Amino acid sequence: MSREKRSFFERLTGAVRFDEEQNDTESSAISTNEDRKTWLEEEAEEGQLTVDMYETPNEIVIKTMVAGVKPDDLDVSITREMVTVRGRRMEDRTISGDNYFHKELYWGTFSRTIMLPKEVDIDNAEAIEKHGLLIIKLPKMDKNKEARLKVRGS
Repeated sequence: MSREKRSFFERLTGAVRFDEEQNDTESSAISTNEDRKTWLEEEAEEGQLTVDMYETPNEIVIKTMVAGVKPDDLDVSITREMVTVRGRRMEDRTISGDNYFHKELYWGTFSRTIMLPKEVDIDNAEAIEKHGLLIIKLPKMDKNKEARLKVRGS
């Protein structure tokens, strides 16, 4: 049974398109619940970082918590309009799941892509991790900066 990829709303709610023919409503409900379960499991594979972003007169600053992640396990990619932070938080697997009273921390891969409100100078950007806080400083492009070029004769 080949079907088109379901929309976000269909996967979220378990809705079925009217143009799909269903022979057995009971098997339809089962497959819809299985689809929803699969989709939720897929979405749970990667966490998303929360961020604070603000500007100073000279730069855009992004802050995010990456506690428990080694700096070598972080990847920060920058373009003039966008920043992507990826990483992985490794879980200590010495404790059995049955021994937990609460298990709320996120373990595994995470990422976050942020569209920047202004163009930045990627060559002078810096990323600093201190006490679990990642601070990315992105100098703003100075669109009013002017340079004089010397014209050389050939």
